[in-house]
Amino acid sequence: MGFFKSKLKRFNRDNKQKKNENSEHELRIDELLHRCKESTDFVSYRYSESCPFYIHYYQTIVDINILHQYILPYVKDNASKTLFDLQQAIPIDNTEIIDNVHEIRDKLLTGCVVIEVKGSLQEALVISAVSLEKRPVSLPEVEYSVVGPKEAFVESLDANINLVRKRLPIPDLIVEEVKVGSLTKTRVAVLYIEGVADKENVNTVLQRLNDIEFDQVVDSSFINQIISDNHKSPFPHLIDTERPDRVASVLSEGKITIIVDGSPHALTGPTTLVEFFSAFEDYFLSWHIASIFRLVRLFAVFFSVLSTSLYVAVLTYHYEMIPENLLNPLIASRSGIPFPPILEAIILELTIELLREAGARLPTKIGQTIGIVGGIVIGTAAVQAGLTSNVLLIIVALAALASFTTPVYQMGNTIRLIRFPFLITAQLWGLLGVTFCFAYILSHLLKMTSLGRPYLAPVYPLRLNDLRDSLFRLPFFMQTKRPLQVRSPFPARFQSKGHKKPKRDIED
Repeated sequence: MGFFKSKLKRFNRDNKQKKNENSEHELRIDELLHRCKESTDFVSYRYSESCPFYIHYYQTIVDINILHQYILPYVKDNASKTLFDLQQAIPIDNTEIIDNVHEIRDKLLTGCVVIEVKGSLQEALVISAVSLEKRPVSLPEVEYSVVGPKEAFVESLDANINLVRKRLPIPDLIVEEVKVGSLTKTRVAVLYIEGVADKENVNTVLQRLNDIEFDQVVDSSFINQIISDNHKSPFPHLIDTERPDRVASVLSEGKITIIVDGSPHALTGPTTLVEFFSAFEDYFLSWHIASIFRLVRLFAVFFSVLSTSLYVAVLTYHYEMIPENLLNPLIASRSGIPFPPILEAIILELTIELLREAGARLPTKIGQTIGIVGGIVIGTAAVQAGLTSNVLLIIVALAALASFTTPVYQMGNTIRLIRFPFLITAQLWGLLGVTFCFAYILSHLLKMTSLGRPYLAPVYPLRLNDLRDSLFRLPFFMQTKRPLQVRSPFPARFQSKGHKKPKRDIED
């Protein structure tokens, strides 16, 4: 019965869709204009009685200077009698005569001026006069780096593509554009390098974008959540970046980039877990320093996730593991605390999250003040009031500090979230519970994919070549091949010769 019900539901839905399509096909220009006139910002007029042309546009999205300087003088000139004559006279390249009403509607809603001849029901001249209001390119705010370029994406899709093309001036850089969102009609650009990117990855991205049925897409984070491989996973599946230099770098590796109009962030994929802990600033430093920084970040992740839960597990079940030298200070610190370690830890963790959330929602200067003063005052007062111990306060503060070393913001949020399951399992079963929780998350990561590619590569499946730029950042001359995970049809990046020959001066 369920099978027949689903068939019937699909049949009714298809019929309804066909009816809507038929009704849309019957739409005429005069009916379209009648709908548009319900908005107060819609302008529709004829310049004079002798003028055969009617002008229609939304004044809030049209550049008035283009309208008055390049369109109206030719419309009121009686020399042109047909749309073709007017198209030839107007000195704007982006003009076309369209006989599809739906296309005319889309152009009208994206900042074009529509000109029709009285009595014409299916044909109009469409002239692009989009008002390009945008903020200038500024410094990165989330992925700030001390060295390297200081440009970040803005909300304009064309400006963002310009920033990428400036770094990749090659004809093989392909931009494919789709529109998503039944209400917002958001422009989404898919960027890749022809011959370097795997065609299957490109088709996967385009297929998932075309399958989006959500009505509004206002930011790249919407796309990130909608096209992810596993909606139930708290781990991000695509890297969110605001740096054009990072996008140019991953494109040259054979990956795909998604840029959404109205969003200052781009998505890149397929990606792996270890990439979330590599800052693009690593490539501006020597490989020795960059490799150490990456290891420090990985250590910080494990410390942030496990430190508080290990504290709770040891104090609750395994206190015999505490060294004698540390036992007396620990007992002195916890003397007089009325709460068990788990409650004490949860109170402090929630306090840290409250301070972080309040600091993020307030203006920058006030947020910093709240973070510093609130943390010191609340932490000191909590210890003096006997609500928490000094040792746990230090551990929780260091764990929070370690979570902020993650370069990608979304992954930092995930790390802070998964600390709570570790705390609960530590309270229930001690170190066995921590081990069980760790094994569960590891098995979850093993099954995860990003655009259909293994998420835990190059650790699993093991790919030794990719380890050169994952856990460590080895010298550039050793990175001769693109990551195997992206399945690039042209895996060789260059033919390495520099390391075999000694460096020579010009006199040699």
